[in-house]
Amino acid sequence: MPGPALVALGCLPGVAAAVVLVLCAGGVERPVARPVAVRPVPGVHTAPRPSIVPRSVWLTGDGAPDHPPPPRYDDRVLAVFVHHTDSPNAYDCTETPRIIRYLYAGQTGARDWDDIGYNFLVDRCGVIYEGRAGGIERAVTGAHTQGFNHRTAGIAAIGTFTAGAEVPRVMTDAIAALAAWKLGLSDTDPRATVRLVSSNSRSRFSAGTSVTLPALAGHTDAFMTSCPGAALKALLPQIRQLAARLQGRLTP
Repeated sequence: MPGPALVALGCLPGVAAAVVLVLCAGGVERPVARPVAVRPVPGVHTAPRPSIVPRSVWLTGDGAPDHPPPPRYDDRVLAVFVHHTDSPNAYDCTETPRIIRYLYAGQTGARDWDDIGYNFLVDRCGVIYEGRAGGIERAVTGAHTQGFNHRTAGIAAIGTFTAGAEVPRVMTDAIAALAAWKLGLSDTDPRATVRLVSSNSRSRFSAGTSVTLPALAGHTDAFMTSCPGAALKALLPQIRQLAARLQGRLTP
C-alpha cells in the first residue's frame, strides 16, 4: 500500500501531481561547457565522501525512462545551494525512490527540462540520492538555482520545511556531510563566502553581476523564493559549522 505522502499525491491528476513537487527548482540554463574532470585542490581541508544512492535505484520501477542528455560540467564546485522539494513530509523512507520519480516526471514532463535539476536529494532518514546525471564525483552543471547553476551543486531536502516544521537531525547531518565533501574538493570552507557571477537576470541579480554569497547557501539567497523554507534556512548556520568540522577546520 502506498504511504500517506503518495496517497496525497494520488489525489492530483497525472502531471498535476508532479508539478506540486517541482515548485522550488530553478530554471535550466543551456550553455554547454567542455567536460572537465574535477581535480581536488591540494590541502588538508577535505572530508570523506558520504554514502550516495545512485540514480539507477530511483529510476527503477514504474517504467521510468532514463535518457539524459550529454551532461554539462564546470571545473569545480565553489558553493552549495540547499532547497526543499515543497512536498509532503509524512512519507516512509522506502517511498523515497518513487517520490524522486515524481519530481523527475514533473521537471522533465510539465517543465520540459532535460533532466531532474537537483544534483542530490536527501530524505527524512538522512539517505542521500544522486539526482542529475553526469557523475557523482564530478562538477555537474545543474538546474536548481536560476542564475547560479555554474560552479555550484544543488541539494534538495525532500519535504516542506516552512516555519514551524520539524527538520530531522539525520537530514541536516547528511546535508552537512555531503556539502563538506563537495566543497572540500575545491578546499572551500562551508562557513565562507564566495564570488559567483549571475548568468540570468531572473535571479536576484542581473546577468553578469559578480555576487558574494555564502558557500553553503539557501535557494532564497540567489532567487526570489522562500525555498528552502524558514525552518531549514534557520538551521543553515549549524549545518555550515558541522560541515566545517567534518573538513577538519578548527572552530574560529
